[in-house]
Amino acid sequence: MFKKADKKASREKRHLRVRKKVFGTPERPRLSVFRSEKNIYAQIIDDINSVTLVAASSLDKDFGVKGGNKEGAKLVGEIIAKKAVEKGITEVVFDRGGYVYHGRVQELAQAAREAGLKF
Repeated sequence: MFKKADKKASREKRHLRVRKKVFGTPERPRLSVFRSEKNIYAQIIDDINSVTLVAASSLDKDFGVKGGNKEGAKLVGEIIAKKAVEKGITEVVFDRGGYVYHGRVQELAQAAREAGLKF
């Protein structure tokens, strides 16, 4: 019998493999993305000091649209970029979280770039 692949375990394995190389510093923190079925979350992390500098998600109070689609991801990307620029963060390392760079993850990244983040 064939064993069905566990999607969550596969994603976590990919994420760990990527995280071996991607590391956030105070000068260039890590933009981490997590997506659930209904929402999308992004945070900018300084891994050396183990501190989250900026966070945004589709669950925020000022968030208007649904978070489980591309429009929601685009809005989260814009929000996190604006918050980061206000704190003086312009360059980040993008951590896609083991997800394929497609769909909601891609929309979030492109919106963050357009709003002023460089990666």
